[in-house]
Amino acid sequence: MCNGSIMDKLVSFALPLMLSGILQLMFNAVDIIVVGRFSGSEALAAVGSTTALINVFTNLFIGISLGANVLAARFFAAGRKEEMSETVHTSITLALISGILMAFVGLVFSKGALELMGTPEDVIGLSTLYMRIYFMGMPFFMLYNYGAAILRAVGDTKRPLYFLIIAGVINAGLNMVLVIVFGLGVAGVGIATVFSQMVSCVLVLTCLCRTEGSYKLSFSKLSMKGYYLKQIFQVGIPAGIQSTVVNFCNALLQSSVNSFGSTAMAGYTAANNILGFLYVSINSVTQACMSFTSQNFGVGKYKRMDRVLIDCMILSVGAALVLGCGAYFFGAEILQIYKVEGDVILCGVEILYITTVPYFLCGIMDLFPGALRGMGYSAVPMVLSIIGTVGMRVLWIFAFFPQHRSLYFLFISYPASWIATIVMQVVCYYFVRKHCYK
Repeated sequence: MCNGSIMDKLVSFALPLMLSGILQLMFNAVDIIVVGRFSGSEALAAVGSTTALINVFTNLFIGISLGANVLAARFFAAGRKEEMSETVHTSITLALISGILMAFVGLVFSKGALELMGTPEDVIGLSTLYMRIYFMGMPFFMLYNYGAAILRAVGDTKRPLYFLIIAGVINAGLNMVLVIVFGLGVAGVGIATVFSQMVSCVLVLTCLCRTEGSYKLSFSKLSMKGYYLKQIFQVGIPAGIQSTVVNFCNALLQSSVNSFGSTAMAGYTAANNILGFLYVSINSVTQACMSFTSQNFGVGKYKRMDRVLIDCMILSVGAALVLGCGAYFFGAEILQIYKVEGDVILCGVEILYITTVPYFLCGIMDLFPGALRGMGYSAVPMVLSIIGTVGMRVLWIFAFFPQHRSLYFLFISYPASWIATIVMQVVCYYFVRKHCYK
């Protein structure tokens, strides 16, 4: 990451990450397709209505894993083996504890949170069931994400991809068996998801245990060292808070969608899954930007960091435009895969038309905070993202949407919030980068 040409290394690093995200969404899409076609629109709406809420509960700890990634990348690039080992064991211990905590939170608070979101009576029972089953897999989910963050920090994005393929195939197969053969519906989808998460968790932990490098995991050494935990939190907590608040805002948006009924909810579920493919594509470039910046920052190659950001911007905008335009022109045909009912497709298309083509703005918006986190600056990008993204969307939902009630107008808040946030993040990056040259 610190020597030679940059673009080819960025592509080789980001491509497995992109494929991992796309494959994960494809397997999630299988969940939605199977439950939508074989259990009906209510089951489809029930699964989809939990997405934003699940993200609100989990993304604080997932964001903290970015702190583990940045710290591990910095120690690995500098050859500080002891610090690297302590970071690994502190991170995995944190993942286990946070996973157990999230399982408890999900079991206890799922129904109450869904009621606060205004989930319709015809789907709230199924939504609660799915969330409670899903959260039983949180320890596996957290361990996989933190383990994969460690592997990414040392430049290994291929093995997490292989693990995901194995777990995803198992998930898809179990969906077919539990939903179609045994008729378990929403419960079957939840059980399949938890089992596949367990498989991916076992694979990534086995990988870490068998390595001979400085990032080798030994269960006997699991502990949380305050010195390393503090550094992980310095980068990770602001990132986690930002992600949590943004997803809380998305939960408010989900509540607005819920007000249109289960048909709109089903359309949003399918459209949101398509938007997910766009997000994981640009997010893989953001992850690459953060890891490359962190390693180069660790060895003092500041000018190389500028080239990393420029190349990442080219990759992110290019990928977003290609995928976004594809989703715009073929949205109706793609949505038919999820659910064949005409009203559901119309709702989904209405959302896609306003969000897909300008999605490259979201990629630009995320790159600058990614670069700043790689440099160890996480708090200010968090505040700016909350002001720009969340502030704009909340204002839109409560001030403008009630006078213009349509899905299309509701989702104009997406590109509007991206533009507002980009302006603030660019200004922030300029001053932080200027400080690095001093």
